[in-house]
Amino acid sequence: MRTRLPVVTPLCLLVLALPACTEQESESLADLLTRAEATDFIETSRYDDVMEMSEALARLSDDIHLTTFGYTNEGRALPLLVIGADDASPEAVMATGKTRVYLQGNIHAGEVCGKEALLMLLRDYAQGMYPSWTDELVLIVAPIYNADGNERVDLRNRPRQHGPLGGMGQRPNAQGLDLNRDHMKLDSPEARSVVAMMTAYDPHVGVDLHTTNGTRHAYHLTYSPPLHPNTPQGIDDLLRNEWLPTVTDRIRDEHGWEYYYYGNHNPRRPGWYTFDHRPRFNNNYIGLRNRIAILSEAYAYDTFEDRVMSTLWFVEEILNFAHERAADIRSVVEAADASVVGTELATRATFEQSPEEVTILMGEVAEERHPQTGEIILRRIEATNPVSMYEYGSFTPTDTETAPETYYVLPEAADALVRLQAHGVVTEAAPTGSSVTVERFVIDSTSVATNAFQGRNERALFGSWQTSSVVLPEGTIAVPVDQPLGRLVFSLLEARSDDGFANWAILDEAIEAGSYPILRVPAG
Repeated sequence: MRTRLPVVTPLCLLVLALPACTEQESESLADLLTRAEATDFIETSRYDDVMEMSEALARLSDDIHLTTFGYTNEGRALPLLVIGADDASPEAVMATGKTRVYLQGNIHAGEVCGKEALLMLLRDYAQGMYPSWTDELVLIVAPIYNADGNERVDLRNRPRQHGPLGGMGQRPNAQGLDLNRDHMKLDSPEARSVVAMMTAYDPHVGVDLHTTNGTRHAYHLTYSPPLHPNTPQGIDDLLRNEWLPTVTDRIRDEHGWEYYYYGNHNPRRPGWYTFDHRPRFNNNYIGLRNRIAILSEAYAYDTFEDRVMSTLWFVEEILNFAHERAADIRSVVEAADASVVGTELATRATFEQSPEEVTILMGEVAEERHPQTGEIILRRIEATNPVSMYEYGSFTPTDTETAPETYYVLPEAADALVRLQAHGVVTEAAPTGSSVTVERFVIDSTSVATNAFQGRNERALFGSWQTSSVVLPEGTIAVPVDQPLGRLVFSLLEARSDDGFANWAILDEAIEAGSYPILRVPAG
């Protein structure tokens, strides 16, 4: 089992006191400790700590290249570290022809184990721990996505979680938005930055590192593949049948810890329920970009140190498998990019029950007092209680449409067009000035949420598509569905989509005037 680096007095630690180092004291990789390691896992790294360690890694290792991929709402540059290419540019990364893996930490800045684990992984790589990974892989690492939230440290954030006892950041960004609900509407600069990065680097695989809430189970970490029913089948098969089971077995054999699919259990709602299928979530969004996604959820009631280690081991085994199966991964992704025109796709979905009950390992916790606040925190204890229950770990469509050949975005939907282009969707000029046969969504009724969610009142449309002959006005833009992002285009522009532009009130002005400002050309 890997052992943690010993705690040392931070005399000249790059993370904590770099400016105080004398000229005679040379830098070395062995000196690089995260703030978590340097404080015996009492504290978590601040933004400046992450930047200093990232800069030191790039300075001390010829293989690690540092760039940025955008900015936060408060103007903090978002660091991106690249391993396995000649430099950190998208051009250099794409030119390698290798399998590209994106690793992301800290989308929720109270869930900080991923941030620390990724910095440790980078340091360990620089020290030669994983010499063969970059034979087949390029790693693209964003350790601190929600950098603004990270700086809002409070001892009472995530109050029942077991540490870090020195406090942690907040869940939303500086706008008060949950960045893991913003992948479709793109209301935050962080979300626009990350989808621009995905367009530029086009990672084959995305790994998103979190910490759980709620259920008291016996797993040190739970995980999830993409959950939207429109996820390409090859991606789902690779993850559920091979990748995730292999990683689970290897972790058990190497470390003796149990990992399993993410879920929550409520005695009033019997079963093991995953979260949500909608692509507002990072993991599901990546799946609709035809890319492989893995969600990691360390267990909130493990100690902070154990959460970091369970996350680090998970990422290590993900990358070991990716290295072994790099060519297969590229093949699966290439196949997923096939056109979806004429395919029946889900616009809405619900949980799907497993054919049989499965055994879920439930656990127990002990109550402790936070040494500074005196409030109750919970700590995992070694207790495993197997319970049989149905699993609800996937989704089935409740409403479908056939993916059309083309959508036409009318001029009054200019805001939607800007967001489409921010996603990296290919658009082109529409044939204006002459009559074309299209389908227009005729609205029967609409329902608007009373309360705002993430700054918007979500809307549901009811009605049907009806054939019509129209003359497209000047300024209309065509969006072909026969493109790699066709699944995403469908989910953004379909009138009944439960996570599209209509749902997020982006088309409200036209809808309230009585029309849906998106037309479509059905598949021939």
